[in-house]
Amino acid sequence: MGQPGIKISDLAVRFDTPAGDTVTAVEGINHEIEAHKFVSIVGPSGCGKSTLLNVVAGLQRPTSGSVEIEGAPVTGPNRRIGLVFQEDSTLPWKTVEENVAFGMHIQSVPKEQQRRRTREMIDLVGLNGFQKVHPPMLSGGMRQRVALARTLAQQPSVLLMDEPFAALDQQTRLLLGAELRRIWRQTKQTVLFVTHDLSEAILMSQQVWVMSYRPGRIIDVVDVDLPDERDTSVVSTHEFNELQNRIWASLQQEAMRGFVAEATAS
Repeated sequence: MGQPGIKISDLAVRFDTPAGDTVTAVEGINHEIEAHKFVSIVGPSGCGKSTLLNVVAGLQRPTSGSVEIEGAPVTGPNRRIGLVFQEDSTLPWKTVEENVAFGMHIQSVPKEQQRRRTREMIDLVGLNGFQKVHPPMLSGGMRQRVALARTLAQQPSVLLMDEPFAALDQQTRLLLGAELRRIWRQTKQTVLFVTHDLSEAILMSQQVWVMSYRPGRIIDVVDVDLPDERDTSVVSTHEFNELQNRIWASLQQEAMRGFVAEATAS
């Protein structure tokens, strides 16, 4: 292993339901991500992907086990961890540049650094020319670029993303996925990305973790052996399709198990 990025040890999360039952969301997770690597997690609905991400983020305490970020235990939210979620988190009454600077303002970053980093991040995510525009005038994809720029401006070493492109159409998702990979190649953060979309996971990642249905466990780890320099054209290649088939072979039975469980519960 190289430098430590994210280390997950013997992790389990259980919830008590109103009916008095105990639900095990995730258990038995022992995996590491080297610093500066990009890993995606895929799995059926209800498998605990978001729960796992929340524990890594320090937003939720595990029932047992631990998480370390760069060798230090996670006991709550901290500035080394940046978060981007599915929901539109832009502030509609603020301009693009004000949105990007907002997190730095909360952290009391000096004004000149705020201005410099804001310019750099707007350029990095491809929003030059939109600095004075308010989010309601932007497309969903552009608003997610604003949210990403705001997170990157705070200079986290670890970036956690929970289905940030889920509300977008497939074409936009793939285009933004390729853009995110380009940005990651420049910033070199450690990235853990949750998605339902296999194509999205393969396009962006160096490695894909496949989770089982509840209780969520990592049942397969797939190394993405594709060129570092890649864009959406890689989706049509034989190598890409082979990776997709490999992941789906691991996921198919778990997805069906989840479908049956959810149908029975309803």
